[in-house]
Amino acid sequence: MDELTQLFAVALTVAALLAAMAIAAPRKAWVRLAALVTAMAFVPVAYVALAGLLSRPKPVGLEWARQATREATVLGASIAEDRGIYLWLQFADLAEPRAYVLPWDRELAEELQEALREAERNDTGVVMNLPFEQSFDTREPRFYALPQPALPPKDGGRAPEFFEQPGQAT
Repeated sequence: MDELTQLFAVALTVAALLAAMAIAAPRKAWVRLAALVTAMAFVPVAYVALAGLLSRPKPVGLEWARQATREATVLGASIAEDRGIYLWLQFADLAEPRAYVLPWDRELAEELQEALREAERNDTGVVMNLPFEQSFDTREPRFYALPQPALPPKDGGRAPEFFEQPGQAT
């Protein structure tokens, strides 16, 4: 079951409980009917609202479930000056990537651009360090390019033999 279905099930349960309480209350029949109609109207509105939120990036300040995440791979980025830094992040423990928006920060945008340039030069990726930590500590970079991978050995993985072993014929 995905998150949309879980959130919708919770919203549906809350709406049903509110409707049941409104119907059971000692009110006039038209008030109880209005409560039932309102609860029924809430269901499609809640689903459309939740589905619409899926296509929008989540502000990093609202990400409380992943606060302990140490790093994430940056799959894509878009920098909108004076609006925000939009990121497409992949986490090691999730199969699908997530979209986030960081508040606008010129230094952070420059750091991201430099990491993206370096990653392109090295033909590697970019990693975001502590993506959800709200800190003013700028000693360590938030974005950095992964190092270039080591080249494969030329002889198929064997270590070179510089000296003959005693008793071995060449």
